[in-house]
Amino acid sequence: MIITVTPNPSIDRTQRLPAPLDVGGVNRVVAGTDQAGGKGVNVATVIHYAGDDVFAVVPADSGGDFAELLRAGDIPVRFVGGSSVRVNLTLTDGDGVTTKINSPGDSSTDGRALAEAVDQTLSDVSGQGVPGPHWLVLAGSLPPGFPDDWYARMTATAHEQGFRVAVDTSDAALAALVDLSDRNPAAAPDLIKPNSHELAQIVGGDGDAMEQAAGDGDLSAVVEAASALIDRGFGAALVSLGAAGALLVTRDDVDGTTGSWFCPSPAVTAVSTVGAGDSTLAGYVIGAVRGKDAPERLALAVAHGSTAVTLPGTTLPRPDDLPTALPEARRV
Repeated sequence: MIITVTPNPSIDRTQRLPAPLDVGGVNRVVAGTDQAGGKGVNVATVIHYAGDDVFAVVPADSGGDFAELLRAGDIPVRFVGGSSVRVNLTLTDGDGVTTKINSPGDSSTDGRALAEAVDQTLSDVSGQGVPGPHWLVLAGSLPPGFPDDWYARMTATAHEQGFRVAVDTSDAALAALVDLSDRNPAAAPDLIKPNSHELAQIVGGDGDAMEQAAGDGDLSAVVEAASALIDRGFGAALVSLGAAGALLVTRDDVDGTTGSWFCPSPAVTAVSTVGAGDSTLAGYVIGAVRGKDAPERLALAVAHGSTAVTLPGTTLPRPDDLPTALPEARRV
């Protein structure tokens, strides 16, 4: 079972323009969609499409537009509280360029109530005797007013109940996760999924330079940076590198040794990058609950992420969208 938590959900509104965005001018929309979103919701959607068991927890009222959109996807969900849900706008133009305008979220969202709901959901799954492994995915930004260490504390709670934890976040929440993990090993997630810029936030360096070097075949900088996270207690680091592909660095649970694998992204025509990182994380966790080894998990992650960019707007990949053969991960 995979449980996803999205502290800052959204209605993702996509508007497609026939030509490049005219800043300061009039832009006419040729098509548009609304979809229940937020990083954890996107991860849950991809996992649900894949046919694996998933349950989403969101701080939102059980009525209204967001709930209606989420229920339309048939994803099992627990709604917590009555927070209003932000609307994020994505503009995609005829050249495939994506412009995102994200709202901050509802400052009245109750972090304690959400934490209690997550804890109860973990207990429910543990008490059902469902065969594991079980994963908790904590994904996205935190709403205004949430404590920065909320993800770190939820990670420790999940570990107490025997769950493995994956985290995908940035900025203050990411910094707090790393800081608390240094002081409390239980707060260190089993997987962290930064992009190159988020990795640079944690360990220093230049995210753009890491990504460019990886595209040119030089992985030394990103391997060194990701390995630093493993040295600080994280179980694995999955670093998305844009069009270059992704890197996975893991620590062996038995002897503590590390292994590193790189998987290049297949050559694809990008239509929209929205949801690509979430699809990458979903692919990895799908592989994890299916018992795949590290390179296979990485290959599934890259297959899902690279497929997502070929789809319009906020469309997320289904199994039929994926390539018939997975990209090949290699040890580095």
